[in-house]
Amino acid sequence: MADGPALPPGGRRRPALGLRPSSGRPQVRPAPGPAAGREKHLWFPPAVPPPVQSRWLGTGVKAPSGAAARAFEELQKDEAEDAQSGQEKTFMSPPFEDTELNINHPYYDVARHGIIQLAGDDNSGRKVITFSCCRMPPSHQLNHTRLLEYLKYTLDQYVENDYMVVYFHYGLKSLNKPSLKWLQTAYKEFDRKYKKNLKALYVVHPTNFIKILWNIFKPLISHKFGKKITYLNYLSDLREHLKYDQLNIPQEVIQHDENLRAKQKGKLPPVVKIPPPRPPLPTQQFGVSLQYIKDKSKGELIPPVMKETVSYLKRKGVESSLRVTRCKQIIHGLPEHNYVVLKYLICFLHMVSQESIYNRMTASSLACVFGLNLIWPSKGTASLSALVPLNLFTELLIDFYMNIFNSRTVPGEILP
Repeated sequence: MADGPALPPGGRRRPALGLRPSSGRPQVRPAPGPAAGREKHLWFPPAVPPPVQSRWLGTGVKAPSGAAARAFEELQKDEAEDAQSGQEKTFMSPPFEDTELNINHPYYDVARHGIIQLAGDDNSGRKVITFSCCRMPPSHQLNHTRLLEYLKYTLDQYVENDYMVVYFHYGLKSLNKPSLKWLQTAYKEFDRKYKKNLKALYVVHPTNFIKILWNIFKPLISHKFGKKITYLNYLSDLREHLKYDQLNIPQEVIQHDENLRAKQKGKLPPVVKIPPPRPPLPTQQFGVSLQYIKDKSKGELIPPVMKETVSYLKRKGVESSLRVTRCKQIIHGLPEHNYVVLKYLICFLHMVSQESIYNRMTASSLACVFGLNLIWPSKGTASLSALVPLNLFTELLIDFYMNIFNSRTVPGEILP
């Protein structure tokens, strides 16, 4: 081999940088250096372009495909539309900087951007936390793992009670978006502790990118959690759910909302197809006029559903009356002394049940406490199967105290 430049320490020369050709076989090519005496070594010629470094699929992965590719394309379309409308031609670091934040904050590097903020309470007094994509700096300036940790750190302060999250989607760009793997990790990190008391997740200004992303993650997201997600096209839609004035909405989001509304002005509202009214069924009782029911019921003035309901309630009322009558017969067959003691106790329990709105002790609750102690079998103890009829009997005594006991008075009896 011809003499060439001195070898680096270690006696081996590092090969020149290049890309692997489609065949995957290296070629021999002179290394850069003086024209004379260059040393030949292995080198990969640039037969194919470098792979697209899509953060949605992870570093070093070739151009995205399938649903992830469509999501990436939709995000690029959103950026192109913003550029055409003059909203934002190039990505710039968010100007927001929380000057009041203590530099000793455990997540100062993330918190200072104001991406995640507590925004007061909603109309039901539940805490509201906002996430603003437009305040996310480029990915090389933000550690997304730290962002996830800070999000959990913030939620940990409120997840023991009901809370809500507002996600401002506008501002998510190619340069600041996290990877799909990060999103998947984030969803898995938020276990039942975080999902249980989350009452609503509002996604403001959703785009086709969000819809495609939803399809990607749909197999991972439970149906119950999916029902908590609400999409809002405009900021004004938040007013019916939250205390809008308490929200610290980034100015970029407000400007984007105004631009969206300006585009909608002059456009005709979408045509809503209303199905033709269906004729009522011959036996229909609700949603029709009384005259219609009368005509279909051979001139009957009272609707059949009302007559049948009243008849059912009357039958049940008679059954209850028969039960009270039977209870009265049993009680009046007691010896005088037993009767006086029972009457004294039931009178007091009846008085207690009348104040159940304050003391929570209804006749049913009192019967569960005293029923088993008032009535005993002749031999042994009451079986479990006898508990229900014993409690029901005692409940009737308490509820219908006046009907059962007032017809019999024993000399010398006293009442509480």
